[in-house]
This record gives sequence, C-alpha cells and structure tokens, in this order.
Amino acid sequence: MGARYLSVLPLCLACMAGRADAQTAPPPTSAATTIPTIEVFATTPLSSSGMDPDKVPAAVTTVHANDIQRTDSMNITDALLQRVPGVIINEVAGNPFQPDVQFRGFTASPVAGTPQGLAVYQNGVRINEAFGDTVNWDLIPTLAIQSVDVVTNNPAFGLNALGGALNIRMKDGFSYQGAEATIMGGSYGRVQGGIQWGKKVDNFAVYGAFEGLHDNGFRNFSQSDVRRFYGDVGYRNDVSEFHLNMGFANNNFGAAATVPVELLQARGWGATYTTPQTSSNRVGYLNLTGKVEATPTWTLEGSARVRKFSQRTQDGNPTGAIPCADPTLLCFGDDPIPANGLNGVQLNNPFADGATLGENDRTSTRSTTTGASLQATNTDRLFGLNNRFVLGGSVDYGFTNFNASAELGTLGPNYVLTGSGIFLGESGVPLSIGPVSLRTTNLYGGLYALDTLDLTNSLSVTGGGRFNTADISLRDQLGTALNGDHSYSRFNPIIGATYKITPELSVYAGYSEANRAPTPLELGCADPNNPCTIAAFLVSDPPLKQVVSHTIEAGVRGSRNLGPEFGALSWKLGVFRTDNKDDILAIPSELQGFGYFQNVGSTRREGVEAELNLKASRFELYASYTFVDARFRDAMVLGSNSPTAEDNGGVIQVLPGNQIPSVPRHRVKAGVDVNVTDAFKLGGDMLFVSSQYFDGDGSNQEAKLGSYTVFNLHGSYQINKTFQVFGRIDNLLDNRYYTHGTFFETDAVPNFATGGQFADARSVSPARPRAFYAGLRARF
Repeated sequence: MGARYLSVLPLCLACMAGRADAQTAPPPTSAATTIPTIEVFATTPLSSSGMDPDKVPAAVTTVHANDIQRTDSMNITDALLQRVPGVIINEVAGNPFQPDVQFRGFTASPVAGTPQGLAVYQNGVRINEAFGDTVNWDLIPTLAIQSVDVVTNNPAFGLNALGGALNIRMKDGFSYQGAEATIMGGSYGRVQGGIQWGKKVDNFAVYGAFEGLHDNGFRNFSQSDVRRFYGDVGYRNDVSEFHLNMGFANNNFGAAATVPVELLQARGWGATYTTPQTSSNRVGYLNLTGKVEATPTWTLEGSARVRKFSQRTQDGNPTGAIPCADPTLLCFGDDPIPANGLNGVQLNNPFADGATLGENDRTSTRSTTTGASLQATNTDRLFGLNNRFVLGGSVDYGFTNFNASAELGTLGPNYVLTGSGIFLGESGVPLSIGPVSLRTTNLYGGLYALDTLDLTNSLSVTGGGRFNTADISLRDQLGTALNGDHSYSRFNPIIGATYKITPELSVYAGYSEANRAPTPLELGCADPNNPCTIAAFLVSDPPLKQVVSHTIEAGVRGSRNLGPEFGALSWKLGVFRTDNKDDILAIPSELQGFGYFQNVGSTRREGVEAELNLKASRFELYASYTFVDARFRDAMVLGSNSPTAEDNGGVIQVLPGNQIPSVPRHRVKAGVDVNVTDAFKLGGDMLFVSSQYFDGDGSNQEAKLGSYTVFNLHGSYQINKTFQVFGRIDNLLDNRYYTHGTFFETDAVPNFATGGQFADARSVSPARPRAFYAGLRARF
C-alpha cells in the first residue's frame, strides 16, 4: 500500500459540451424528491447552460444515483463495473474497497507503484493523490453521489487523463430534498448503514449524508471499517449560485494482497501470504464554488479549495536480510552487503537458527493541497452561427511529508510477522532499505480554451487545448540523496466534430493529446542499478520523461422511442486508439523485493465499445461489449519474477506486438430489472472477462490467468410509502475465479503448508465467493 496523489484542476473538465442529466427520482410512494437538472460536464455542480450531448466528439458514459443504489454497495466501483462498458476491477490489494479500476487498459489504483492513467475528480477537485497519483476509492461518499461521467478524448481534464477521466458530481439541497435511512447486513460479517437529508428554503438549500460500514472480509486479515460524511450548503438566485461543501472520512482496512496458488489450494480461499498488511486513510476537505451570469451571454465560474489527507500503512514482507557467513551478523544477499541498523553499525543476529526472517515496512503520508480555478463561458453567435467558447485556468499546490521504516521480524507458519524492535538503517548500494523522510511539493498550473461552433444545424466542430505545467520538488530530510527539482510542460490539443444524420442518430470523431508528469514516488525510484522497495525506500535516481498520449476515436450513437410498451432505446458503437510515448512501468529487480520505475518506450491500446440500453415502464435492460487490445510497440529487456525470467538471468525480452499484461481483451456485461408488480422488483446482472497475461509476463511466454463469468441477483419490495426491504446475492453460482495474477519469488519464504519450498511462481487475487445481503430502506 502506498502514498497518494492530490491536486485540483480546471473548473470545466469537458467544457466543449454538456448534456441534460435528469437523476431518476425515488418511487412515487416516497416523499423524497430528486429534481432534474441541466448541467455541463464541469468540475462543479453549478453549470446549467448545457448543450446537446450529441455535440461531444467523444464517448461519454454516465452512471446515475439510481444505478449506484441498484448495487446496494458503499463502493462506487461496483456501479462503474456494472454500467461502464470498458471498466473492469482487479482486487490487487485483497480488499473490495481498495480495487484497481481499469478503463480501456488504463488504471486508477490505490496501490502505490501502479502505473496510473486516469484522472478522477469529485465536484471539480482532483482526488488523485500527490505522491503517487493513486486514487483512494474508499474516501468517496457513495450515498451523496448524483452522477459519474466517464469521459474520453479531452485534454481539459489536465494532467494524467491519458485514458480518460471520471467526473463525480455530488448531491446538494437543490437536487435532493427529503430524507432517507438505510441499513443492511449479510455475509462475512458485513453491517452497513447510511442516512441522507436535503432541504430547500427559498433561495437556500442544505444537504448532508453519513455512511458507516464494518466487514470482516472473506479472506483472513481483510476487515474493513468505513466512516464517511459529506455536506453542502447552497444559495441560488436568478443570476448566481454559490456552494460550500465539505467532507470527512476515517477508514481502516486489512489488505490481504495476492496469494501463491499453491497456498490457496492447500489452505482454502481465505489464505493469505505475509501479514500484517493494513491501511489507515483520513481525509478532510472544504470547497467553495460560485457561478455568476454576468450578462445573458457571459457566465463566470470560480472555485477555491483545501484538502488534508493522511495515510498510514503496514506491509509485512519477506526480507533480503539473512545470517552472514559469520552467523552472529546479518547481511543482504550472497555477496555479503552488511545489514546495518539505524546507527549505521552492522546488525548482530538475534534470531534463532532456522528462523524465517521478514520485515514490516511502514509508511506515513500527510498531504495538504490548495487550489483555485476561474472560468468564463461565452455563447455569443460567431459569424451568425451558434457558438460556445470557454476560457479558463487553474493553479494547485500540494505539500507532502512522507516517511518510511523497516522493522525486522520472524514469519510464523501462518505467515504472520512478529516484530523484533530492530529497525534497518542504510545498507549501501545496490540496496536502499533504510528509513526515509521526504518532503515534496507539487505546483501544477493550466490554461485552457475550447470552442464548439455549429457550422450547420447538424454539423458541430470542437477545437482547443490546454497548456499544462508541473513543478515537482523533493527534499530529503535525512541527507541530500533524494533532493531534486523537476519541471514539465506541454500543450495538448483537441479537434473533433459531430454530425446529426437524423434527430435520433449522430456520428462523432475526435483527436486529442494528454500528458502525465512522473510522480514524486516514481522520480525517487528510477535507477535499475540502484533499485528500491517500491512505495517505501527511495533512492537518488535519474529523471524520468513525462508520458504523452495520442488518442483518436470515432463512433455512432442513437436513440429511438419504441412506444409506451417497449420504452426508449439508446445505443452506442465506437472505436478508439491511444498511443503512449515514454510510458512508465514498475519493473521488478533481480534483487529480492526490490524494483524501479522506467520509461519503456511506446505502447498502444485500441479497441471497440458497443452499448445498448432499453428503458420501459415495467422493465430496464442494458448490455455492452468491449474489446481492448493493449500492446508494446518497442523491443525492450525488462526485469521479471516469471519462470521465463528465472531461466534467463531475471529478465525477459519484450518484442513489438507483445500484449501488455493484466489487460483482458474481451469484457461483456448485461443486466435486467423487472417490475413484477408495482411493489415488487427483481433484477440481475452478469459479467464476463476474458483471459489475461500475468503481471510480469510482458514477453507473453507463460500461461494466462483464466477467464471468468459471474452472475448477481437482486430484488426489493415496497411495503408502504415509507419502508422498502431489499436483498441481493452476489456471485450467484459461487464461481471461484481470480481477478489478477502476478509472480513472486518462490524461494523467499518456505511453503509452511507442505514443509518444503514453493514450486509455482504464480500469485493471484481470489474473488469473493457467493454472498447474501438484506436490508431495510426508509424514505420520508
């Protein structure tokens, strides 16, 4: 587990166009109401001068509040998995609240060291964390979400939108009025509850939501405790609107991570490998947003925000420390590198002969970020044609304190580490495993301009771009080795067009570029000759190049009213290609437990997305298919723990055309909801994900991780105007499958289950078995 990224970017994310976004209201039997709104794809919930969605020259998918409620989950990623065609989830960390979210082969992950490729915003505030660009999905208050837009092909999202961006829009007292309380419980000791309340009085409105959860997890040591609050106070009149919103979260997790397949087979589906692995996340934020219609054609919007984030992790691991030739001392490796203590003196060996040594790697990350944005929108006609012009800018400053330490200990037969109180100090090149104390600053700036011009009633053209700057400073608090100053800048253009063939059918095409600056974590661990324990022990390294993506996509989308019996049909079909230059990957070192970040040349992700939705008064049906082909485009030699690498000096030869690991090529989703009666509703959904290469198998020499199919069932019964009971069954057929696979060093720790050594280098993330949940919801 690792440090996080925090920054705040433009007031308008996909400013070239907007859409009508009507949140589905609660059932008529409820006193609560949800007021439809018209919004622009902006970073604030204030924009109300929306445009036709058919003028967006990119693929856009929106997940609404009712889609989130359908999952009965406090995890927003469950709704994204169901409703966004290109999204899949990998539970690399072994906890459902800390998943990797992958979209079109790009990832937003809470795991430090994962190459990040998606920008995530909440009410216009970027929530990728400053130190490692990671995304903590557990900090997002799910109950308070009004909608999530997944948008591609737009540089206005700023840094790191290589594969696209997620724009999360929160509720307020204007869009939600009434009260609701929910409680649910079920398998693996899960108990969760939430309340939300909204009220409008004249020009003022207030909204608040609180959520809490405890879950023991289906794997050992994978418990979760979640506590979140979100609130908003708003004022609105005929020409202006202002909001002050705030949030707090205090969450604790056990993370079981991947487990060797041999251990999983010997000890069952809940088996774990090397613990403790815990994470404690805290956040508090305050955002002020405002919008003023200065004239009938000019609108000004602005925001100011502050956010404080802290995280503490423990990660029990194997260690490279072993008895020296003189068994009274500790060394690293076959070539005796002294294992030093904090005083710089070689450590004596206090452990019993034959003990299995490990280490507890601890990290602490504390970030404070501030930012401001300003945007102007003009809708004057240009050359007698309808036109929408947006000009804006943002500046964001983040300050992070990062600390790490390593305590030696012993691993017992249950792979639980018992500490010794002995901490490792600097141990010399090529190893760095001593304490780290680092201060980093991130100063990000951006200026953007976007214009959408209607050349005819059917043809609209969008053009513009954004200029990004990133200044990153590292200051070593224990010496000077980590000191460094890095600056990056780039202009990213966009050009696109849409054409309405008929009022119900349109086509689009667009080209855009985006860039990602290396994070402080990556800049502190980038030398293959001086590797580090990723996310903990950083070293002095050469600079990395920024990643630049080039995306082209095109598609057709349509809708049709089939009448009262069959409802409204909508569909999309699109193709996309994204080429990354100077992509950054995390590379394992041949030294046990170490790795580094490296620019690996060019990569490509291309594919097809198809989606179908049918809504009628008595039922709703959706289905989607996504094909993603992700490949390396340059030859390179990479470090790996795969069996092929073991036979080749710890490296693999990647050739142009090799598939990028951990990116399945096929994803199929479908779901249905039926109103059996006015009170009784029943539904289900399915997911199919094809096979994928194990992480670390960039040469495509090993067997793949198998495909999987999972079915879920849910239902609800409205007892009266106030009360509703609901339930769900996840993984209905109890399919035992893996969502992620990687390799580990088989000789790092004995196989205590058999008394010998591990023979199979595969390590996997098992998915949750069948689970039952039931709850009660009250609306007032």
